[in-house]
Amino acid sequence: MAAKQTAGRETLGNFAPKFAQLNDDVLFGEVWSRESQLSLRDRSLVTVTALMAQGLTDSSFRFHLESAKKNGITKTEIAEILTHAAFYAGWPKAWSAFRMAKEVWEEETTVEDAKEEHANSMIFPIGQPNNAYAQYFIGNSYLAPISTEQVGIYNVTFEPGCRNNWHIHHAKSGGGQILICLSGQGFYQEWGKRVQELLPGDVVNIPVGVKHWHGAVPYSWFSHLAVEVPGEDVSNEWLEPVNDAEYKAAMC
Repeated sequence: MAAKQTAGRETLGNFAPKFAQLNDDVLFGEVWSRESQLSLRDRSLVTVTALMAQGLTDSSFRFHLESAKKNGITKTEIAEILTHAAFYAGWPKAWSAFRMAKEVWEEETTVEDAKEEHANSMIFPIGQPNNAYAQYFIGNSYLAPISTEQVGIYNVTFEPGCRNNWHIHHAKSGGGQILICLSGQGFYQEWGKRVQELLPGDVVNIPVGVKHWHGAVPYSWFSHLAVEVPGEDVSNEWLEPVNDAEYKAAMC
């Protein structure tokens, strides 16, 4: 899901309005958003390689490197991509590209640093590893009980790429769940519907009987409060995992 691009209008809107419109609405608004053709990750890979082949290592190249990192290309992968391209595009061009890529990917923090930074962004604790429900998650999650009286409220934290299985909340009456997003970026999807991107402040109301999943995007930690709506004979039915193909589709 590509964000709406406004850089063209902000930079050249008065001087070259048509170019700005084509940049924002066609290149980024249409080409980059053709979700069924190529993922954002794949488009980043193609774009970085094409710019490197032309010897373009200016601010636009850095922008696309940063986008590639955001879209899930790792430091190991970008090194391999540029090394492979060097044999076809030229060794000097690869050297220039590597200098900028090194700057972008050296900004990465360690897993523990990223976890601590995420924890510091919230007023609620991350809590402990969610071992009791680990079998229903892909990746590592953490659980912190906020309230267990009257209404159950839990802070659930997902490491990057972590998501829970498809599941359904049941109840004879009442029931369901409310998600209140606290920090980071996440995904929520109901069966048969498009994925929703979740940001701090977003609220998701999940009725009983709706098959769904939620978790973190590949490049960000994510936390939400899970509020258990009171009801009669409430239960949770865990189903199949969200496979890699389904999760990859969420990133398009």
